[in-house]
Amino acid sequence: MAKKNVEQETVLIKERKRLGFFGLPFSFTTFAITDKKLIYKKGLLSSTEDEILLYRVQDITVKRTLGQKLFGLGTLEIDSQDKTCPHLIIKNIKHVKEFRSILSEQVEKEKTRRNFRSTEILDGDNDPGFHGGML
Repeated sequence: MAKKNVEQETVLIKERKRLGFFGLPFSFTTFAITDKKLIYKKGLLSSTEDEILLYRVQDITVKRTLGQKLFGLGTLEIDSQDKTCPHLIIKNIKHVKEFRSILSEQVEKEKTRRNFRSTEILDGDNDPGFHGGML
């Protein structure tokens, strides 16, 4: 039987969704960043695992309510080109800024590794060639 040469991925950070009350980790939802993807797992008896390839991530936003700030939590919103999960919201994670920082850094590394280039979509008002329909 031939062995498959499977490339091992390194998990850079792993975090668990927490309850908003005191930031306790009583949840069966975890998020992990590897060098190539973001992995999202939820459930105990019936579980779901999804992943977003890092080069497909377009935007990362951190939001924190007053209650989240009090307990050291935050919400991370990720927009991507992933078909199954184009807008992922990760609520109540501890160390949200560190998680975002590692995610941003790995996204850029993966895009550079793949020689991936994306173009920004400009609003018509910001485009110097756009005249708003007036000639």
